[in-house]
Amino acid sequence: MDNNWEKAMDSLTQITVTSNLNNDPVTIHGEADDLRCIGVGTDAAVFQSFKSPAYAFKIYAEDKVSKIKVEEHVYNVLEDSPFFSTCYGSYYNCLILNYEEGTTFFDSLLQGVHIPRQAINDVEEAREYVRKRGLNPRDIHLKNILLQGGRAKILDISEYVKPGNDHRWEHLKKAYDEYYYLIDEKPIPFWLLETIRKWYNHWTKYYSSYEEFMKMVMNHTVFKR
Repeated sequence: MDNNWEKAMDSLTQITVTSNLNNDPVTIHGEADDLRCIGVGTDAAVFQSFKSPAYAFKIYAEDKVSKIKVEEHVYNVLEDSPFFSTCYGSYYNCLILNYEEGTTFFDSLLQGVHIPRQAINDVEEAREYVRKRGLNPRDIHLKNILLQGGRAKILDISEYVKPGNDHRWEHLKKAYDEYYYLIDEKPIPFWLLETIRKWYNHWTKYYSSYEEFMKMVMNHTVFKR
């Protein structure tokens, strides 16, 4: 690992990120020839620089920059763990992380890449580790879990300081246990995954239980038993 992440700073200043309503992914403005976007979330976008390929640069939207120090603090508390990336510090609107190879669970579903049971078990173990460090493992979803050689690595840990259980992981694990065999290694269209994601973000408004929500999903999609 080199210590030259500063090489990417000039290019990173050419990029700005803005957040959007309804928990939609951020919008990226600007471009640089030596940068490639490797991830887009609701608070930030992540880039890799050809000048410093060992690092990932997480650029936050202007109204979300307060989360940078929070996420940096969480990484410091978690210390060295195989379930999480390494944070090297922050710079203005950017968090500097170790670049992680792999495919997110979301992209694995798009591509029909098998998600093994071991990866699910890894997330369970990682959540227990987080609790032992005095933090709260929440906001764990398809786009926040990376598949590396059949094992899981978790991205975006900024919400681990918040109280409460959002049940995202519990619902995802339950869906894996009960329905994943129906789609295992079958590519799922992007529009369908995005539709289900949006339904899920509002399911409590229309359904009394997660089970009722999943029954609706099964009845209105190609996920047939």
